[in-house]
Amino acid sequence: MKAILYVVFLFAFSVVNAQSETENVKKTIDSFFDSFHAQDSVGMKSFVSQKVIIQSVGENQQGAVGIHKTSLSDFLKAIASIPKEVSFKEELLDYQISIDGNMANVWTPYNFYFKGRFSHCGVNSFQLVKINGKWQIIYIIDTRRKEGCE
Repeated sequence: MKAILYVVFLFAFSVVNAQSETENVKKTIDSFFDSFHAQDSVGMKSFVSQKVIIQSVGENQQGAVGIHKTSLSDFLKAIASIPKEVSFKEELLDYQISIDGNMANVWTPYNFYFKGRFSHCGVNSFQLVKINGKWQIIYIIDTRRKEGCE
């Protein structure tokens, strides 16, 4: 009987712990976007690794698919340089979170609005690693399109 209770306790603890880690990962993404929308480059920087990789998948004018890489400093400068009177919002539509130990993947479909008007949609894929008890984004890649959006 004690063995059964012990197994039930361990299972319940692991489920609660997994839910807690899922919430911590989601909170990291949400906090990153809170800083993004506030154009707070210091805040955004606090949620990413110093060696973060930022990429976008897209088509050029000839229709060829390519990958565009942006440095963290260029990304932060681009967000900070948007005039304060210009509104923009990336609306995350869902979170698909997978965690294995100290590594997590988050898949977030989104709609992007610029000056209150729909601009484009796509999906973000984030890779995170838990270092010293804190989830950090180490890789961001996204897609961008104007058609096929929900």
